[in-house]
Amino acid sequence: MISIFQLFFQFYIIELSLSLHSMNAIKSTIYDILKLLLFWVILFDLERILFSIHNWDKFKNINISEWLLAFVYSFRLDMATAAALSTIPLLILAVRFILPGKWARPTFIIVLGIEVVLNAFIHSGEINAYTEWNHKLTTRVFMHLANPDEVFRTADYSMTIWYFIYATLEVIIALKLGSFLFSKTFIKSELSWYKKIPTGLSIFIFFGGSFFLLLRGGIQQIPLNIDSAYYSENHVANDLSVNSLYYFGKSYLLYNRSEIDEFMPNIDSLEAKVLVNNMYNYPKKHNQFIFTKKRPNIVFIIMEGWSANAIGCLSDTKNSTPNFDKLATDGLLFTNVFACGGTSEIGNSSIFSGYPALPEISISMQPDKHRKLHTINEDLEKFGYSTNYLFSGDLKYGNIGGYFMDHGFDNVEDEKVFPSSLKRGKLNYFDADLYSLMLTKMNATKEPFLHCAFTGSTHSPFDQPKGKNQKFTGEEADYMNSLVYADGCLGNYIEQCKKQKWFKNTIFVFVADHGHPTPGLPNPSAKLFFRIPLLVWGEPLKQEFKGLKQEKIGSQSDIAATLLYQLGGDLKRYPWSKDLLNSKSNEFALHTVNRGYGWISTKGNIVYQMDTKTFGENTYLPQDQNKEIKNCHAFLTQFYKNYKEL
Repeated sequence: MISIFQLFFQFYIIELSLSLHSMNAIKSTIYDILKLLLFWVILFDLERILFSIHNWDKFKNINISEWLLAFVYSFRLDMATAAALSTIPLLILAVRFILPGKWARPTFIIVLGIEVVLNAFIHSGEINAYTEWNHKLTTRVFMHLANPDEVFRTADYSMTIWYFIYATLEVIIALKLGSFLFSKTFIKSELSWYKKIPTGLSIFIFFGGSFFLLLRGGIQQIPLNIDSAYYSENHVANDLSVNSLYYFGKSYLLYNRSEIDEFMPNIDSLEAKVLVNNMYNYPKKHNQFIFTKKRPNIVFIIMEGWSANAIGCLSDTKNSTPNFDKLATDGLLFTNVFACGGTSEIGNSSIFSGYPALPEISISMQPDKHRKLHTINEDLEKFGYSTNYLFSGDLKYGNIGGYFMDHGFDNVEDEKVFPSSLKRGKLNYFDADLYSLMLTKMNATKEPFLHCAFTGSTHSPFDQPKGKNQKFTGEEADYMNSLVYADGCLGNYIEQCKKQKWFKNTIFVFVADHGHPTPGLPNPSAKLFFRIPLLVWGEPLKQEFKGLKQEKIGSQSDIAATLLYQLGGDLKRYPWSKDLLNSKSNEFALHTVNRGYGWISTKGNIVYQMDTKTFGENTYLPQDQNKEIKNCHAFLTQFYKNYKEL
């Protein structure tokens, strides 16, 4: 591939051999390309002003300086969207340079006009819908547009009128802005055709590559996401900042993946409802309270990719996690807990919202839906807890940061708060530095508190300080050695915690966000791949529960009900979460695989691939199979129904 330096060199050589008139033609083309980006950014900001005027009552808790910040934090997403919208016009401008003619300007105007109209329709719809929906426009609108008469019947006349007013106004503004920025004439190049072609191609390749980087947000490992525009604890301010067209486009990609009706099992809806109700219809009250204190501090350690199959106390693997194993001998260890999915954003939302996962769907990426869920921190804040979340990498992945900000964590922080002088891996700062910074923040926090740390050293590329922990060789050696390092950091952190004044009043919850391939277990669709550690440990844990193993089958989504019952929370807020410490609760877990799902119960498990309509695993005996698969299908269809209704 031609490098940028080579392209610049080509431009330089060409420039030496061109006439002044030809150079003016090149400059004119480049200026038009740059003005394309400027055109869209200005238009997006003008649309924000229209949005604010129409929905000004939503901004009553936002001061003018915070409102103005939306125009600053929006810039990266605006540029990404502008780059996407400018790609086809860029091609036209490059071709126009090579083959100038009367066709060029009308074609350019038509393409730009179509994009302007599309943008106007989406944004004017959002301006009106936000008044009632309180979230940005998503492709759920397609469900309504399938019955357009319903749309106009449910919307009052004023909404319909305002929709067309704003759409028309935005088109007019775009036309005025476009006529101001883009010249009606084009300077033709006097170059011969064999010089025009490489020059025009060089312009397209250079700016096409630049547009790709703008769309991606740079060359960093994790691409740009919607939460890069988040800056406020007020979701209205964040919604103003997030580019509407970018958000809608992202929603469309998710819409194509999240509408999985065709893959849903065929089961009678009434029968499914009865079966699922029976799964959760158990006496909720019990007397198995495990804490000596009513309001202990709670510390969540979300351990990146810690698979149960790689942990000493949960498998036959030796010498990988001596510190965690030691904690398990003095804590309450859940031995049959399974991750809901295979990615970090699914793990975090399942843990904190008590909400399982669906195939191909990440609810944290859909603010219009996840804002309707509850989270553990919201309940603890009612009890007077401060709430804090810290990650050693970039929280824009999977919109994890946006999810936690939307749900009111007092502090949601990532790599940006780490001292720049620290050495770091490619993806994040090392676990040792994460724990060190977390400890500093915990010591500065008033009790009772909720502190959460999301580790990263056990994520590919498994960064750790050089020369550390090379105990394992062979299959998955990099991962296993990173686990040894991470376990050592965990042990050091706990030793430091023991020296703090708040330690005797603190409960630690250790849980993985998802599983990982381990020696002998490479299949990411196998049941055991999803088995993860869950350990409750700390001074306030009653003596009779220290060293105890709880073997009940459950998933990450059951942590919310299990913990909050101990603290006096309202379990009705978490209808898809069950209490693992309640002897009457049922044992089952749903998990997702790539294009499929799995079901685990006391009788066995299945893993089903939706595309091929085959079982990857099926360990049920013939006499149990029909009943258990029906339970799985009932749960899946009812849960999917609930998701769609959010």
